[in-house]
Amino acid sequence: MTALSAEQPRDIHARDRAFMVARHLEARGITDPDVLTAMGKVPREAFVSEPLSEFAYEDSPLPIEAGQTISQPYIVARMVELAEVKPGDKVLEVGAGSGYAAAVMSRIAAHVYAIERHEELATQARAREKRLGYDNLEIIHADGTKGLPEHAPFDAIVVSAGGPKVPEALKRQLAVDGRLVIPVGLGSHQTLLLVRRVDAETFEEEDHGAVTFVPLIGEEGWEGPDKAKAATNVDAATSGFANGLLIPSQRAKTVRTNLSHLIADAAEPFGDLDELASLAERFADKRVVLLGEATHGTAQFYDARARITEMLVKKHGFNIVAVEADWPDASVCNAFVRGLPRPEVPADPFSRFPTWMWRNGQVAAFLTRLKAINEQIGDPDRQAGFYGLDVYSLGASIEAVLLYLDRVDPEAAQVARQRYGCLAPWRAEPARYGHMAMSRGYAVCEKPVTDALLDLLHNRLGYLAKDGDAFFDAEQNARIVTAAEQYYRIMYYGNAQSWNLRDQHMFDTLERVLANRGSDSKAIVWAHNSHIGDAEFTDMGQVRGELNIGQLARARFGDDCALIGFGTDRGTVAAASNWDEPMEIKRVRPARNDSYEGRSRDAGLDAFFLETGPDQKTSVRDALAEPLLERAIGVIYRPETELLSHYFQAELSRQFDAWIWFTETDAVAARPVAHPHGPDETYPFGL
Repeated sequence: MTALSAEQPRDIHARDRAFMVARHLEARGITDPDVLTAMGKVPREAFVSEPLSEFAYEDSPLPIEAGQTISQPYIVARMVELAEVKPGDKVLEVGAGSGYAAAVMSRIAAHVYAIERHEELATQARAREKRLGYDNLEIIHADGTKGLPEHAPFDAIVVSAGGPKVPEALKRQLAVDGRLVIPVGLGSHQTLLLVRRVDAETFEEEDHGAVTFVPLIGEEGWEGPDKAKAATNVDAATSGFANGLLIPSQRAKTVRTNLSHLIADAAEPFGDLDELASLAERFADKRVVLLGEATHGTAQFYDARARITEMLVKKHGFNIVAVEADWPDASVCNAFVRGLPRPEVPADPFSRFPTWMWRNGQVAAFLTRLKAINEQIGDPDRQAGFYGLDVYSLGASIEAVLLYLDRVDPEAAQVARQRYGCLAPWRAEPARYGHMAMSRGYAVCEKPVTDALLDLLHNRLGYLAKDGDAFFDAEQNARIVTAAEQYYRIMYYGNAQSWNLRDQHMFDTLERVLANRGSDSKAIVWAHNSHIGDAEFTDMGQVRGELNIGQLARARFGDDCALIGFGTDRGTVAAASNWDEPMEIKRVRPARNDSYEGRSRDAGLDAFFLETGPDQKTSVRDALAEPLLERAIGVIYRPETELLSHYFQAELSRQFDAWIWFTETDAVAARPVAHPHGPDETYPFGL
């Protein structure tokens, strides 16, 4: 294979476009092959600013210059499909913006004219189309509501802004059997209309559902920006991202206000964490209780999960705390809370980014209390262990497997060293292995690490006889190495595969721990809401094709599991601005009005427990199944792009069995950088 020349650079977004077409378009009902082909060709990243290019193939509108937006890919495809744009057509677009939709139509039609009222945008779009070589497309700075009578008639007209009515001038510029697609209406009450010209004086209209677009300004649109904003009731917080957002149903402000009242009536307020634990005790009969968090750096979420966990361990026989952390690091904590010898690996647990997620004051205090509870329980089989579910500990897991084999089977240890040697160059930076594997086109280390695991399993009986608990730990570490090799190899494909592999691994680990701790074992899981809430009822599953632990737990345990989510409106959070950068204490923006957090805030209760599962009233569950936005802050928080970076759509009562709310929250107690393992009195991780 020859290297690509400078004139033919590798298209690094080709896979992203293919995934967008398959997941965001075909999977949601776009069938026109010309539209799908065109959407797969046009580089959307070329139509947004560089900082937003990483979001180019998310199904979201994105901000551009002049306070305008580029529409979400689905609505672009939907409008072009409704307009029945075909090869040979002459097409007019009103509201060109960045030029993206016009570029898509130019890959189908014979000629496209696109009008943009902002001269800045028209100039930029014109230069962009020239750079891309789209020579059958003209960008014109003018009042789009008047159309282009000198170039009429048009086979199709697409209007990418919402007007008070269908402009008469545009209707008259349609050819017979021509199609006009336009959003019409006020604010959140816009409707996407398809107008078809039957003959010289006859037009037919079809309603294709609710949408939200920025206003259409011009002689036959709204009179000007100020009047348009007042008439359409688009508030400043949302108007910059509204254009081209397809909404699932009409949701007027009165409906959203009613939801807040409903939450206030159905919620059970609590004044302290002991009251919260009593409220959560209704789920104590479950085999698995999954406790989420809306961020990875909020003290109240950790403290609330800790108090609920302590109640379940002390009073109801739960003996597993399984967390979104690496197995070797969590093993150090497991030894601490159960009074076991400290593992040799790792020497300094939770020293990998993000250190604050588990190396914080809230976790340290919880582990100390859990150790005391275990000492009261006494029976080792009933004591609660602390286990990591995650897949990231490639280097530490290799080291742990080799240390185990050195003790029980030195000859096997030598073979394993040779096999794991394949990964040696990348143990410090495993993501580099994925980049290498992708560039070479094959999984160079897949067979060696799989063979190492198979050898370990083949010798299971002999190893178990020597030390069953130690074998289980070694087996799990060998499984992690196998899963990590695959994870880092596929993470560059930019789709749901790496997410699904990670969550499947975490769920499989949970099942293995349950089996290892006995038939009466019961588990509490700590992980982010995005892992705990059932992905089938969010756009993670519905749009991106992602599964998660909550979804897998419901499929496996049915009514014997409970999924509990957490939310907050505002406060502070420990997070970084980019991966592998220092922790900062960041201010969390107040939640958007069109989110479940916004509706929870407006319920007017400082803290509450809201049951959303089958035991809740049907009327409440139905109202909480209305698709709204939900916020997710991980170890990275970017307030400046919060809507794009941290919000997704969800159906709360189907996603969770309960929702725990704190209006204002604080960052966890943690240091901004990693530090050495502390003295013995600060064991397990030197806080």
